[in-house]
Amino acid sequence: MQTVAVLSLKGGVGKTTVVLGLASAALRRGARTLVVDLDPQCNATATLDPEETGTTLANVLESPRLPVVKSAIAASAWGEGVDVLVGSEDVEELNHPNPGARRLGNLGRALQEVNKYIEDGELPYELVLLDCPPSLGRLTRSALVAAGGALLVTEPTLYAVSGAQRAFDAIAETREQYNPDLTTLGVVVNRVRPRSYEHQFRIQELREHFGSLVLPVALPDRLAVQQAQGACMPIHQWGTPGAREVALAFNLVLARVLRSGRRGRHHEFAWPESDGDEAADA
Repeated sequence: MQTVAVLSLKGGVGKTTVVLGLASAALRRGARTLVVDLDPQCNATATLDPEETGTTLANVLESPRLPVVKSAIAASAWGEGVDVLVGSEDVEELNHPNPGARRLGNLGRALQEVNKYIEDGELPYELVLLDCPPSLGRLTRSALVAAGGALLVTEPTLYAVSGAQRAFDAIAETREQYNPDLTTLGVVVNRVRPRSYEHQFRIQELREHFGSLVLPVALPDRLAVQQAQGACMPIHQWGTPGAREVALAFNLVLARVLRSGRRGRHHEFAWPESDGDEAADA
């Protein structure tokens, strides 16, 4: 099971769009996928349109036991092959800026429970996509601690480099403090207009700053993306010329992610059993 955190510390760059596009490409590829919706806006959950669950991610982050996790996972409306660990607006209340190590480990513990479930042959997920909020609190940090790889999302604007750099620094900090096996899978540039001189200039700026981490394929800015999301459909099934162009780009990004992350699959951690805030919990 390969676990990938998709993040950006700048809002509105299309991070959830990338998660959904990768899930659509994985569905087309036949790779069973679990989307974990960590964003309190719950846009990924809304587009995947799962049935109502008994628990949500908010419950899982507080009690990462297998019965709770299983109850929070539902099949998406996209068909067999993409499931959702259902998001909730309540996770915003858990998004502390400085959580203890034990709390940061709860998402990883939950995914390890899913991993045990997979070993029984009931949930053979090949890919887990963690849709992070655009902030560096407990939710994003938990995703980085639990993931084997991190994919940064940005757009070709004036603030693209600074936003991507802050996310890159967060990955490096998490690698040093909690997760030494965390790898940076790449930087995805989203909403690109190929004929825009400004966009080409900013992409070149990103490449000068991040080098080969910037993926060679960029995601074009096409109305079909919003149309497919509004219809709760995978981009690969939307069928317009713009949708086919975007779908091809997502196929290439997924191939890069899977290839780059072979050594970054989900692994076992020695999660801290307690930390300085345990007394407060009591």
